[in-house]
Amino acid sequence: MSSIDSAFIKQYEKDVHVAYQRMGSLLRNTVRVKTGIVGESTTFQKVGTGTAAQKTRNGKVPVMNIDHTPVECTLADYYAGDYVDKLDELKKNYEEQGVLVQAGASALGRKTDELIIAALDGATTYQDTANLSALTAAAGGAYFSDLVTTMGARDVRPMRGNMFGVVSWQVWNKMLGIEEFKNSRYVGDDLPWVKELGEARYWLGAIWFPHSGLTISSNVRKCFVYDRRAIGHAVGADVTTDITWQGDYAAHFVNNMMSQGSCLIDTIGVQQFLVTENA
Repeated sequence: MSSIDSAFIKQYEKDVHVAYQRMGSLLRNTVRVKTGIVGESTTFQKVGTGTAAQKTRNGKVPVMNIDHTPVECTLADYYAGDYVDKLDELKKNYEEQGVLVQAGASALGRKTDELIIAALDGATTYQDTANLSALTAAAGGAYFSDLVTTMGARDVRPMRGNMFGVVSWQVWNKMLGIEEFKNSRYVGDDLPWVKELGEARYWLGAIWFPHSGLTISSNVRKCFVYDRRAIGHAVGADVTTDITWQGDYAAHFVNNMMSQGSCLIDTIGVQQFLVTENA
């Protein structure tokens, strides 16, 4: 291939990787991640709680016998491809190339979040279904406070930077009507990467942010408060790009691909709450 072909390929691969890191996935940085997985699956360890005890003088230190439960996470391969016309390359049409870069990175990012959301959907701890209209400025604060309190009652502590609340945009709009949530005196945004989540706020010990891809059925939306350690995301092959020349199309076929999987490690660390949204 000509030098312009090589330049195009190298630049495209770089741009896709950067775009995926910047705007591809909202949820990946909020869960446990294992990279470099070899094979079709990997294992995350779920560790139980231990109990401290006394020992007699010169006696043996008591053993906690903490339970270790392996949780298998299966990986799958995903692809997002499209054609780039040769004449567009020769015109150095970088604007169109940028559009394709964003489309490929966004598609893989949405798939990453779909995998993590599917794992969250497996949680078995529920909060009673609430109507969106009931989350008023007066009642909404207490409702969301109860969610975090319920997590704390299960010994899932709201450690700074490890607990997250993800809601739909309709719920987020309602939350902005709660004085304690919208007022800067009660919330913060000083965590190192909180701005990567877009519209995010630190409140009640959790980082809250909206997401457009949460599961909905008959206007009932699944939202979550969860601890980072409760969800695992495994990466066999991170986002990579393969570009081949297709003579019969007079174009390069650009194939973006990855191998990933997600799993629910500990349902105790996820509080699922359902909200009936407007039709």
